[in-house]
Amino acid sequence: MAKLYLAPMEGVLDYTLREILTSLVGIDQCVTEFIRVSDRLLPRSVFYRLAPELYQGGVTRSGVPVYLQLLGSDPALLAENAARAAELGAPGIDLNFGCPAKTVNKSRGGAVLLKEPDLLHDIVYAVRKAVPAHIPVTAKMRLGFLDKSLAIENAQAIESAGAGCLTVHARTKLEGYKPPAHWEWIAKIREAVDLQVIANGEVWNRDDYLRCQTVSGCQDVMLGRGMLSNPFLAESLVTGDESITQAQRWQRLLPMLEKYLTQVTEDLSERHVHGRLKQWLNMLRWHFPQAELLFAEIRSERDPAVILAKLKQQQVIRQALNE
Repeated sequence: MAKLYLAPMEGVLDYTLREILTSLVGIDQCVTEFIRVSDRLLPRSVFYRLAPELYQGGVTRSGVPVYLQLLGSDPALLAENAARAAELGAPGIDLNFGCPAKTVNKSRGGAVLLKEPDLLHDIVYAVRKAVPAHIPVTAKMRLGFLDKSLAIENAQAIESAGAGCLTVHARTKLEGYKPPAHWEWIAKIREAVDLQVIANGEVWNRDDYLRCQTVSGCQDVMLGRGMLSNPFLAESLVTGDESITQAQRWQRLLPMLEKYLTQVTEDLSERHVHGRLKQWLNMLRWHFPQAELLFAEIRSERDPAVILAKLKQQQVIRQALNE
């Protein structure tokens, strides 16, 4: 049976959004934002801060498993930190070979490692050896750094080192997030390895999803920006129900926005709260014209209490219109 995965989007898909998005039907598994490993064994507090799900058995409140993603280039250090994450209850360890951010790549993390298949192998091998056999070790990669010439070699290096699953974002680092996603290259990788392959990139709706499955040959798909712009995407893919209107979805979404704002207000300093909500609303504007209007209302507002009041007002207005 096909599974849907929620992408680990750094600086966006934090535990609060994971909690909200997995409260809906559809997502089978999540991955945290990356935990950067550079020079030491990280204290337990870092793991708990980025993955509070560890306090509840490594799952969201809806019971969706949350793998911890590590990013770095030192096999021994990554292995040591992976072992700690496993001790804390992580249900799985994921390794980041796909982040395109310049600052990350400059410090030898993420997609830049795709230039070195042997290093990918050493990292995965060290982590697999350090983590108990019952805990899965997975990886996420792009098709390459500047080009796709090492795509298959990188995938085979990850497989031979012992990874049980590989998610492939169907673009190179150089291509960034520019359409199209090259799903046909995922098919080439899938034919060259025996491990589970998950397709990722440019799935915004049901048509994209079905085409991605057909072209890539993968049943399993990871959703990123498409899920952030339409939190009901996974639900619609699972149920096949296209009868719910956009207005009805927006009505369901408003309490989620309120919940998100309330949570980040508790977790972040006041000067960051506005930015986090605005960041999600900016993504929602791609799918909901109502988000465009709300975004305009709060664009210059920085008081969380005022923003919360505007959200509540939107809910009252929507409820009145539906009565």
